[in-house]
Amino acid sequence: MIGASSNEATLFAWLAAGDRGDVQEFDHYLHPEVVVHAPLGLSTTGVDAEKAVWADGKSAIPDIRHDVREVVSDESRAVARVVVTGTPQGEFAGLPCTGRSFEIDQVVFAHFRDGLIVEAWEIADTGSLLRQLGGE
Repeated sequence: MIGASSNEATLFAWLAAGDRGDVQEFDHYLHPEVVVHAPLGLSTTGVDAEKAVWADGKSAIPDIRHDVREVVSDESRAVARVVVTGTPQGEFAGLPCTGRSFEIDQVVFAHFRDGLIVEAWEIADTGSLLRQLGGE
């Protein structure tokens, strides 16, 4: 794991739990009223909504992986540069299911309250994603 702060550890753990499909673990990392701003119409409000999006995503992209390459944090925030990979096996967020794999860059900005992520922004290279999947 890169970094040692508790905010960094929480951000890593959230992404890793999602990659494993362990969305129930989100209760340990996300505030119950978390707001996640995400591309492709995947924004959510509340931990249960975020669990549902990740569960659907994991079902459609079983090999999804978030590889954190860099992280910067302080007492109330963490920002990570992430490489996301996967191969869609089913419909998700309107993405074409062509059997092609993808690798895209993403940045995740997370704000914390009481040790939990209370708001996050996921900024991803969706143009590259669509080109790699053959949808553009």
